[in-house]
Amino acid sequence: MSFHDWLYSIYPADSVINGRWGSLHILTLVACLVIILLIAFIFKNKNEKTKQNVILVLAGFILLFELSRRAINLSRGQLDTHGLLVTLLPRPWCAISCWLMMVSSLVKKRWFYNFASMNALLNAIIFFAYPAVGFNHSVILFENLYSITTHALLLISSISLMTLGLTGFKIKKDFLLKECIGLILVFAYSFIEIFLLKIEKDPMYFMQNNDVQAFLGVEYNLYLVIYVAFLVFYFSLFHIVQLFIDKKKG
Repeated sequence: MSFHDWLYSIYPADSVINGRWGSLHILTLVACLVIILLIAFIFKNKNEKTKQNVILVLAGFILLFELSRRAINLSRGQLDTHGLLVTLLPRPWCAISCWLMMVSSLVKKRWFYNFASMNALLNAIIFFAYPAVGFNHSVILFENLYSITTHALLLISSISLMTLGLTGFKIKKDFLLKECIGLILVFAYSFIEIFLLKIEKDPMYFMQNNDVQAFLGVEYNLYLVIYVAFLVFYFSLFHIVQLFIDKKKG
């Protein structure tokens, strides 16, 4: 295989496989766990600026892959306005989480760290629990490397934000309000993607007949109830756990 074919992800015939929970999938998870533990051990007693720089470096790696993928796709040839939007804008929720993580490393606000980490961890968990891309070919070309690495970085950075103490999930009105507004804005952006820009069919898996609904095997109305209930539970869980920890300490 030539470097050109690897870079532009030109797959050989019959290269599609089901690599879920195969050796590469498991080794990637183990590597993420080791890196998370090493970061926690090495930097736990460092000052806040050093800890923030750790997240900045992780975000820098995410940025490297985000820019590389866009440069590769732009180099494929001339694109119309729609094609440029598809190429340049973050579309699925995991891509949005990548950009939230990068912005959080620059903003350096605790509530934004909270929001970025919650989004990133959710997408990383979903990806590694049931990956639809990345591990689905017998060869690892750039697109596979991009998918696996960015999701691994989301997992590492989201948990590292917590282990390094940069997040703070105490129940504070201003934090809760900002996090809620942030989630509303992410959903608003998703609606813009779907109905205005038409660059993504279902970035956050709330539209009818999506893969998650098919996996659950339920009607759409029930799926929406489950979807909303899960999001309420998930984003509340961090604050509930923090409240429980604080009570135990007190």
